[in-house]
Amino acid sequence: MSALRGALADYLQVRRALGFKLDRAEKLLGQFVSYLEVQDTDVVTVDHALAWATLPGRSSWWHAMRLSAVRRFAVYLHNLDQRTQVPPPGLIAYRKHRATPYLYSDAEIHALVQAAGRLSSRICAATYPVLIGLLVATGMRFGEAIALDVGDFDPHTGVLTVRDGKFGKSRLLPLHPSTVTALRAYLEQRNRLLRARRLADSGALLISNAGTRPDHSRAQRTWRTLRTAAGLAPRSGNCRPRIHDLRHGFAVSTLLGWYRHGQDVPALLPRLSTYLGHTDPKHTFWYLSAAPELLALAGQRLDAHLGSGA
Repeated sequence: MSALRGALADYLQVRRALGFKLDRAEKLLGQFVSYLEVQDTDVVTVDHALAWATLPGRSSWWHAMRLSAVRRFAVYLHNLDQRTQVPPPGLIAYRKHRATPYLYSDAEIHALVQAAGRLSSRICAATYPVLIGLLVATGMRFGEAIALDVGDFDPHTGVLTVRDGKFGKSRLLPLHPSTVTALRAYLEQRNRLLRARRLADSGALLISNAGTRPDHSRAQRTWRTLRTAAGLAPRSGNCRPRIHDLRHGFAVSTLLGWYRHGQDVPALLPRLSTYLGHTDPKHTFWYLSAAPELLALAGQRLDAHLGSGA
């Protein structure tokens, strides 16, 4: 192992000890070290970092993201080797375009669930309606849902435990009674299907046709099949029916309910942030811009506040 590759292993270990997952960073920085090895150098320079980050084939956002990963690594390396050059921030200009959330109607969610129930695999036809319902009812991340184990669901207290979520955080999700009932029924069906197929129990809450935890990429492909079968189409080039948008829908519905019932939304926002697993309420507040109705209700609340002279 080269000295630079050894330093990368140490860097990843240190940052992971701080709670960062770094799956993408590990892949990118491994590619960068390989690039430097081809260039026959063991020193990070701004020129090398920029040349690697801007290799053709991707957008300016991708180039900036690659350079950002190198920059963090270079800051670490500079403390070990003063020859290391740290790329300055903002070296690659880009505009990050955030996708417009696709807010599903009740009819569209119903169509997705119905399409999921018609999947050819009996196990998938049982699993995917529950997966969709769980995302709608809790707003949890797709990756968090497929990572759940049977032991993470407590049917007696009606609480779901999300372990090692984004940024390494875990949290407890109290569930609506209807969600608890649906998960109980699914667990019974799941166990019957495993026995009928003579499949080993992997311990995963949601299972694939092989009885194992759903594979992320394959589950995304199944989602695309379901949205086509449900008749869902993009509303614009920047607004497509993604599975992640079920999370947006949960947040927007919660905020709408609070506004309509006259609740103190700024005071309640940290609760929603905690439930969603956000590190800061400002990330949750972004959902205000996701729906015109939310903006209108927020505007009405502000007008009432200013009109009262408060």
